[in-house]
Amino acid sequence: MTRKEILVKLRHVMKQASQEHIDWNTVIEDATIESLGFDSLSMLDLIYDIQQEFDIEFEAEELVSINRVSEMVTFLEKNTSP
Repeated sequence: MTRKEILVKLRHVMKQASQEHIDWNTVIEDATIESLGFDSLSMLDLIYDIQQEFDIEFEAEELVSINRVSEMVTFLEKNTSP
């Protein structure tokens, strides 16, 4: 999966998990997770949704320190099958 494909899929997951009214198609990798309406509690729900959507398992702690969409895309790029 390419970085762009991961970003598109991640945007979809984030849109489903978010209560914010955002044009998710315009979310760029430089956006902060917090600016997209995710706090520490909603982040845990998002992590679960990411695991389901990308069919991968990882510890939530691995994503706790992530602040930007780009960091999350990089993490998924490294942890998903080619």
